[in-house]
Amino acid sequence: MADTDPLPMIGVAQLYRRDVPDLLAGPDGCDLLQVFWCPFDLHGATGYGMSIDLRWRRSSEVVEVLAAPPQPAVVGFEGYVPEPCVLHPEQVATYPFAGLLPEDLRARIDAWEEALEEEAEETVGDNAPEAPTYQHDLSIPPGWRVGGFASWHVTDPYPMDCRICTAPMDLLLTIDSSEWDGGSGSWKPIEEQDLPTYRFATPTKVTVGRWGELNVFACPVPSHPHSWSIQ
Repeated sequence: MADTDPLPMIGVAQLYRRDVPDLLAGPDGCDLLQVFWCPFDLHGATGYGMSIDLRWRRSSEVVEVLAAPPQPAVVGFEGYVPEPCVLHPEQVATYPFAGLLPEDLRARIDAWEEALEEEAEETVGDNAPEAPTYQHDLSIPPGWRVGGFASWHVTDPYPMDCRICTAPMDLLLTIDSSEWDGGSGSWKPIEEQDLPTYRFATPTKVTVGRWGELNVFACPVPSHPHSWSIQ
């Protein structure tokens, strides 16, 4: 059998547990997570999807850090090529996707949102700013994030269980096409409140699917393979 050439891979993220306390533990004491993907959908498992590679390492064994990561000469989609940047992690409180909450709690949230909307209209009139909502303003922030809860705004929620041991998997990492949008004003950085969304909400230049987000899940057993969902 002839040898096949390795897939061209692009470095997407490099996260140290010392910088990101919510980063799940890696196998065998690894504390450095490196995320790579192929810039061609053709090389995905189905022949038309993403090909992702997550690698765990020990930071103590990294002796030489490249100043400029190598880039493939040709890519299939520019949205797979991230703009080099440094992350500044910030911890925030998050809550589960609304569709996963108990029915009685969802009904209480719906009633609360309707009351806020009516109050805003009565106070300010037809030009009142939109009232905050659980889904957009309080539960799951947009943008790149580690841990927390996954959003299921494109598909209905479905189980993400380990294909080796069938244990429920936890959200490891989310890679988003945008840091905020028109419906998530509460998550917009204070220093960027006056900046227009279409020009400043995409600093990484990454596009997942049709301007969606990639949710990567990890098994409680760190050595088991990861799974992912695109929303």
